[in-house]
Amino acid sequence: MASAAQSRIKSISYAKYGYMFIAPFFLVYCFFQIWPLIYTFILSFKGNQANYTQFVGLDNYSQILFGTGSSQGSAAVHEEFARSLGNTFVLWFGNFIPQILLSLLLAVWFTDAKVKLPGKGFFKIVMYMPNIITAASVAALYVNLFGDSKYYFVNATLMKLGMISEPVQFVAGITASKVMVMFIQTWLWFGNTMIMLMSGIMGISPSLFEAADIDGANSTQQFFKITLPLLQPIMVYTLVTSMIGGLQMFDLPYLYHNGANFSKQLETVAVYIYYNFNKGTVEQANYGYAGAASIIIFAITAVLGSITFYMNRDKDAIAKKKQRKKAEKQMKAKMKQGGLSI
Repeated sequence: MASAAQSRIKSISYAKYGYMFIAPFFLVYCFFQIWPLIYTFILSFKGNQANYTQFVGLDNYSQILFGTGSSQGSAAVHEEFARSLGNTFVLWFGNFIPQILLSLLLAVWFTDAKVKLPGKGFFKIVMYMPNIITAASVAALYVNLFGDSKYYFVNATLMKLGMISEPVQFVAGITASKVMVMFIQTWLWFGNTMIMLMSGIMGISPSLFEAADIDGANSTQQFFKITLPLLQPIMVYTLVTSMIGGLQMFDLPYLYHNGANFSKQLETVAVYIYYNFNKGTVEQANYGYAGAASIIIFAITAVLGSITFYMNRDKDAIAKKKQRKKAEKQMKAKMKQGGLSI
């Protein structure tokens, strides 16, 4: 029989110290993440400008989504938000598609044992380096390289080579500026995506490729029958993270612009929120529109992310799970019937 001292020692719990160590993270997270989200939700039901303390219910959502509401400028509010939402999707798709294609191509190339490329490590580092440069620095670099005047580097070079007679409007032009932002985003992120895809490919068992070689499968067949299907989890992760970042795109579109033309060509939803939240004094700001737009983009991101996960779920695993549950139910039913018959 254990003594009283031994039982007292066994009853001591050190779990509280673990909670003390993780408490700072949760406090910081609640202060900088949870509370701003809750307050944004509250703001979405408040008025705008001088009426920012007034509760208006769903009026802000009605104006932004449908152009109807108590304000006379509802149609303009809806038009501006629709344009910014369209710009957001165009800029995201325009950089994600070439980014994933280029990253996948390079990832397969760098991980192919048959390709004897000297200096692979050097190329990987060089391609990843743009990802560690701040967006402000990149935007400043490209604006100074691709300025609309003939005195900027790219236009000056093209004119000297006789390829153009007039400077190209890389910044002020509607189409050219969007293409430039897509290109910069692709250049910034393809190295990071390439590294993630490479880690996924290197996690595939080499025996699968060896067996495919023995069976006579060529590189294209191995890619579509082995590499791509087994890369599905990392591809889903890349898609979801890119979608979240793309729908929240702010820094590059905001910094890469040309004054008055900016709102027409590069205004994303994040920039729309920023402009409505920072309009001069408190009485001039549209807190309600900014809050409602934030909640709408959050809902769009959540819905698209859920659809992505649903479409890419493991159907075989789900089917096996259903069969296992069905077998367990049948077994329980048989045991119950056996118990009743005794």
